[in-house]
Amino acid sequence: MIHVCPLSQLEETVVRVGPQRLVSLLAVGTTMTRPASIVSENHLYLAMNDIAEAQTGMTLPGESHVRSLLEFAYGWDRARPLVVHCYAGISRSTAAAFIIAAALRPERDERELAATLRWLSPSATPNPRLVAVADALLGRQGRMIAAIKGIGRGADAFEGIPFELPLDA
Repeated sequence: MIHVCPLSQLEETVVRVGPQRLVSLLAVGTTMTRPASIVSENHLYLAMNDIAEAQTGMTLPGESHVRSLLEFAYGWDRARPLVVHCYAGISRSTAAAFIIAAALRPERDERELAATLRWLSPSATPNPRLVAVADALLGRQGRMIAAIKGIGRGADAFEGIPFELPLDA
């Protein structure tokens, strides 16, 4: 199970679900303390801004970020949950959860996966740059991109409500 939450609810989510692994997608300089129950080798910290196009002074999500995310996901034994978070729990974290689910369940239809994401999180607006890079790396021929475009922008929110994304349909 993949659990998605905003930074403000990270500690509560970790205590509640008892994850084995943690993925943090935050801008450089964002203050964050790794929960004590997560050992450092089970924590992937990806420093990037929540942008879709290059902007001066900001870190664009790129291939190295997605490759690290995929490698980390492939190393997850799924004995215990995985928690993914970003600052708001709306864009980078929902993109990462979508990418991880697509990578670990390559037979799962991208449209169904995106629709499930929308149903579970009305505010989910997966970062399109992360999704596009993953689509290329996973050889999805634009299907991941189209699926996310198909669900459109999520409902306006300051931060997302934590949710669980199952790996199976």
